[in-house]
Parts: sequence; C-alpha cells; structure tokens
Amino acid sequence: MKLYFSPLACSMATRIALYEAGADARYLEVDPKSKKVLQDESDFFSVNPLGLVPTISTDDGLVLTENAAILQYVADHFSDAGIGSGAGIERSRLHQWLCFIGTELHKGLFLPLLDRNAPAEMKGYVLEKYLSRLDVLNKHLEGREFLLDHFSVADAYLGTILNWTMATPQIDLTKWPAINDYLARFKTRPSVMKALAEEFELYKAEIARHKAAA
Repeated sequence: MKLYFSPLACSMATRIALYEAGADARYLEVDPKSKKVLQDESDFFSVNPLGLVPTISTDDGLVLTENAAILQYVADHFSDAGIGSGAGIERSRLHQWLCFIGTELHKGLFLPLLDRNAPAEMKGYVLEKYLSRLDVLNKHLEGREFLLDHFSVADAYLGTILNWTMATPQIDLTKWPAINDYLARFKTRPSVMKALAEEFELYKAEIARHKAAA
C-alpha cells in the first residue's frame, strides 16, 4: 500500500492508523505547492486529479481518496488491529464521527482559519458559526477516553485535526477542558508520537525548501 501525504496535513491520520495496524506501507511525500511527489518528482495530479492528500494506492492498484473513505478502508483491511467498528449502529457511529470531523471541524472550522488568503471578516464569521461544534464535541468527550468505546480511526482523524490548534491561536482549547485533555492523551499514544515526530521533521524540511526556492 502507498500513502500519499504532506507533513502534518490531515493525511497524518492515515499514517497513525497504519502504525496502529502495524501495516507495511510506503509513504510518498507530496509537496503542497508544486504537487510533485518528492521521491520521484512525478506529477501528483496524475494520481489524484484534485491534488489532495491523503490518497492511497492499494497493492491491487485501487486508488482511494477522501479521509473518511480511506480511514474506513484501513480499519476494514486491517480488522485485527481493532481500530474500526462492529456492524450495525456501532459502524454508523464511527461513520457519524468521521463525517462530523471532516465537515464540521476540518473543512468548516480549521481550513478557513489556516488559509492565509482568507479575509479577517470571513475568519470572524467562521469562528462565530463553527465554535459551537467544539461545545458539542467537548460535551461528548466528558468522562470518555475516546470517541467510541475504544481507539479508532475516528480518533486518529480527530487528534490530527485538533493538533492544528498549534497554528490557529484563535482557538484556545483550555476553554474546552475535555477536548484539551483528550488531545494531551492523544499525543502520548505511541503511534501518534512516532507520526508527529517524523512529520514534524519533514515539515521543517518543507519550510526550508520553500524558503530556498522563494
């Protein structure tokens, strides 16, 4: 399996899931500006026409995009790792949280705040409209260790997105104690510690590369 990723992007959730599963995978870094695969300078658009990570290519040649789909695939493909869910309502709950993270937090709240070209008025509107999602999440996490009753791919996604608060000072997680505690626990998980350390070093190299090219 190949995972196309960019350092500290949402694709890190899939890296964490693969580490949890002990999966044998190849990690191919995509430069977010040039959309080149760094290992061979190939055009990432030829793999994913949208140029977005994560994207995976399976050993059978299947190309799969979109976080929720990829994470569910990893959970199902490596079912012995226990990072997915059972059938019925449990699976629906997992899907519910993957969708909530993807739409309400990832796309709805964080991406506009991280966009350097977004006007201040837009960011103010986003904060006014979407901070209530953190209220909902905080209430759910009170007295809970994970989103479900065990660590799942939804947690890998949620923790990856919440980690972006390092770059969004508008969001102070101390206002949401259950979320703040959750993120602190998340960062102590071995798979997360490994992924964060590796991708942070790659991110620093990416910044240096872009500065040199400017």
